Amino acid sequence: MAVALEIAVTSPAGATVARDSGADRVELCVGLELGGLTPSQALVEATHETGIPAHALVRCRPGGFTYDADELALMEREVRTVLRSGAAGVVVGALHPDGTLDEDALRRFVDAARSVSAHAEVTLHRAVDHAADPVATVAELPDLGVTRVLTSGGAASAPAGAATIARMVDAAGPVQVMAGAGVTPADVAALVATGVAALHLSAKRSVGGAGHGGVPMGSGDDGSGHTVTDPAVVTAARAAIDRSA
Repeated sequence: MAVALEIAVTSPAGATVARDSGADRVELCVGLELGGLTPSQALVEATHETGIPAHALVRCRPGGFTYDADELALMEREVRTVLRSGAAGVVVGALHPDGTLDEDALRRFVDAARSVSAHAEVTLHRAVDHAADPVATVAELPDLGVTRVLTSGGAASAPAGAATIARMVDAAGPVQVMAGAGVTPADVAALVATGVAALHLSAKRSVGGAGHGGVPMGSGDDGSGHTVTDPAVVTAARAAIDRSA
């Protein structure tokens, strides 16, 4: 099976760039600088209209992956909303305070997704990299109805975690493993060699802002600009995957 290319995007424009530059799908979120948060209904709808399959991140807040009852209920609702708005899948996850997988939460997310579409794909996001044992965690996934897992192998970047990613591929069984975090086109061949089913890149570049007088708009916005999807990076990643096939 060919290795798929997924690009993290925050806009329909980014999805269009990814589509035209050879990506197979996109992960859609907002607040990428915060690790990603749930996109709005309108953003999902507009991205769906670009024609590339979009998997919507469902994460109600930054700051860890242990959630209370109200947060879990909200994310269940968000799962249903983004799928009804045109998302092809959802990207979800939750952990217990001790770093073990919150299987009950994941089952709730899977059930919510499949209540909208029996074909909805469910990806466990990089909560797995904060788990006490990422390899043992992926071994639990086949019984939970999860399609794939996005991971850096528990390291700061996927290239640094490549050895663990290879172990996760062996442990995951039928669940696809997708390597992501700090991936560049130069890393593709080594990561493909781990046996992953997909690679995940943000493929972003910064564009200048028009901040007024250095007045920040919040801790994540200093007025210096924002990021957009770089078609050259997506094209190079696609070519590197094709060469590694």
